[in-house]
Amino acid sequence: MDLASLEPLDGGWSGETYLGAVGDERVVVRICVRDPDRAEVDAALLRLVHGLLPVADVLEVRPPGPPGSFAPALLVTSLLPGERGDLVLPRLDDAGLARFGTAVGELVAALGGMPMPRAGGFVVRDRDLLVEPWDGVPDALPTYVETHLDGLRHWTRDEQAGLLEVADAAQDLLDTVARRCLVHSDLNPKNLLVDPDTLAVTGLLDWEYAHAGHPFTDLGNVLRFERAPAYADAVLAAYGARHGVASAPALALARAADLWALVDLASRREANPVAARGHDLLLAIARTRDPAAAPPDDAGWTGLRARA
Repeated sequence: MDLASLEPLDGGWSGETYLGAVGDERVVVRICVRDPDRAEVDAALLRLVHGLLPVADVLEVRPPGPPGSFAPALLVTSLLPGERGDLVLPRLDDAGLARFGTAVGELVAALGGMPMPRAGGFVVRDRDLLVEPWDGVPDALPTYVETHLDGLRHWTRDEQAGLLEVADAAQDLLDTVARRCLVHSDLNPKNLLVDPDTLAVTGLLDWEYAHAGHPFTDLGNVLRFERAPAYADAVLAAYGARHGVASAPALALARAADLWALVDLASRREANPVAARGHDLLLAIARTRDPAAAPPDDAGWTGLRARA
């Protein structure tokens, strides 16, 4: 494969995903510079869920070359059909939003039903995919917030106190669910491919943040910015049908679980448009002391694309 001929794929902010070709076949190439081990981990995850979720075929995994060789780790996968979900969403009426929401809810429910023995990050050892507890990561949300307050030092004391208050209540709610599952952790319309005619999900992309964690994490992610009632109600209904949980408590757990990601995003708000919008949302939550709050200019993924 000629790496010089690779073309950057639209939609991502990592700068590591490209469109390439092997013979006459178009492929996706992820160049794992920041985390070379991730090529093997993501390949193992794609193989784990293949046939259960709409994911690409793993075509090649190339470890990094020796030091000084400038040969990065590569993950080569098939190119899936479909259009990015963040491009499809703004075109949908309420009926379309409901259909798409149902497909997304079923996808999130499938992930939430894949059990894991413990929370932690994935590693590959002797070709086995394992879960390892995170070193130095607090196991409680209030402590996690405290470790990130330096990144929120531009906030007022009252805003920081409001966030800690919300985090305490959220942790109490999260503790009512003990099991752990496979979490994609970046499950948003930008990382979904969609058939624009049927609105079926044809691809779940970008597994670099996947881990073993709380069953409501991905649900919180898909409902973080896109809050149109037709879409959100359909997502919650599909998730509830699979796991036997009513929409109101599921949404409360989803908002609580998503606080982990929002705290991380807010602390690096200048990194990309998602981080900036995550900061604005978390600030609104802290000011109102309400996990269901939304930023004043909330416009779902249409607003996010306008920022990009």
